Parts: sequence; C-alpha cells; structure tokens
Amino acid sequence: MEIIADYFATIPSSHRAMILAGGIALFWLIENAFPLFRFDYPKWRHAGINIFFTLTTIVVNFVLAFVLLAAADYVHRSGFGVLNWLPQMNSWLYALVGLLILDFIGAWLAHFVQHKTKMLWRFHLIHHTDNWIDTTSANRHHPGESVIRFVFTTFAVLVAGSPMWLVFLYQSLSVVFSQFNHANVSLPPKLDNLISYFIVSPDMHKVHHHYVLPYTDSNYGNIFAIWDRMFGTFRKLSRAKIVYGVDTHMDPEDHDRLKSLLKIPFAKPRSASGKA
Repeated sequence: MEIIADYFATIPSSHRAMILAGGIALFWLIENAFPLFRFDYPKWRHAGINIFFTLTTIVVNFVLAFVLLAAADYVHRSGFGVLNWLPQMNSWLYALVGLLILDFIGAWLAHFVQHKTKMLWRFHLIHHTDNWIDTTSANRHHPGESVIRFVFTTFAVLVAGSPMWLVFLYQSLSVVFSQFNHANVSLPPKLDNLISYFIVSPDMHKVHHHYVLPYTDSNYGNIFAIWDRMFGTFRKLSRAKIVYGVDTHMDPEDHDRLKSLLKIPFAKPRSASGKA
C-alpha cells in the first residue's frame, strides 16, 4: 500500500488523464466485441456529446482542485475526520475505510440527493437522457452537476479526514468503475449477479438507467454495492425489459442535441409518467 500511496501522492495530471482516456478506450473495445445491446444510433455524435461533457467535467475539477487540496491539508493539520479519529490500523484497511467513506458521500449520497431534490435533479437529468448507455455515458454530466458533485466530494474529504493521495486514488477508481458499470457489455448473468454483492456491476447500474420510476430511483452506487443494499434502494430488472433514457425526454431532439441538453436545467420541468 505504501507504493500505491506514494504514487498517488505525486501522480502527474497526465497520468490521471491517461487513466480516464485509457478506460474509455478499453471498455469501448470490449463493448464492441461483446455488446449487451446492438444499438442502431449515431455512434460518433453520441460519443462526441458525451466526451464534450467529460471534458467540461475535467475543466470543473481542474479549476476547483485547490478546494480539495485545501480540505485535505486542513484535515491533515487539524487531525479532523474519521480516519484521524480511529486507532492506528493496517494500511490496506485504512485505505478501504477511507474509500468506503469517500464513495458513500461523494458518489452514493450525492447521487441520491440529486434524485430527491428538484433543483439538483434538473442538472442530473442530462445524464439520464442518454438513450444509448455505453462507456462514454459515464461522465455525461452537465457542468452544473460537476460542480454539485465536487461539493459532495469535498465534504467527503472533510468527513473522512482523507489525505490527498487517497482522494486521487478514489477519483481514479471512481472513473474506471463508472466506465465499467456504464459499458455496454454482456457479462455472464451469474457472474454479474455475484459481482453485484461487492461492487456495482453493469447489470446493476443499468437498472438505474431504465426510463421510468421506480427503477430510475434505485441502484445509486458507483464503486461499492453495499450502500444500495444497506439503504433499501437496490432493485433488479431483467436485461430484456430495460429501456434507456427518461420518459420525459425520449425525443432525439431532447437527448441527442448538445444545445438542447445544456438548456434542460433552465427549462420548464416536465412531468414523468412513473409507469413501468
């Protein structure tokens, strides 16, 4: 663990970019070879829209990075946060506890709150409008949502008392896991189900992208599957029944046009049917 900690304590920005780009490239190749669904869609335009939102997410995180650095420095100097209050432990256990806290607040809780808060949902809605979920969908976040998620990540750092190397490790794992569970891949059902007891599997997350309630409001996790099972938000739906998107924005003019997507948070909200 010391080697990992030392690496992520000084990880160059170029390496973090390579993790993101490499993950997209790897899962894109895999999903093309073993697709879950064979989409008939404008693949390059779809990828272009999602990569645009990926780039805006990178910009938001880069511009606000000093906030995370300040938070990590504060907990280090003050001894604030769960990791600083716990007795000394094995370095691997230390990292696991930290990752669990960061994932719970920075991913699961942030995601849950966005679904339950009307104003925040309007930004998160852009992610759910995607009718063709693949690995490029992982970072399809409106710039406003990227800011919201950053706030939760900063809060998670303070609660966890996380050092910066653990934050960088968490962010790297979060990116790769999100690319994995959004990828249009077909794992053997038994394997996918087994994985879903520990980490968020592709089938588990794709239920969350089913176009109507109550499935949209389920399976909020990103890395660890424990949170949805613990808080009763875990749901199953067979692959054959899954329809991607959100029922208020099924028209391609809504979900497949960059200009329309950027405007969604500021447009008049539409009522969802809530019917399966």
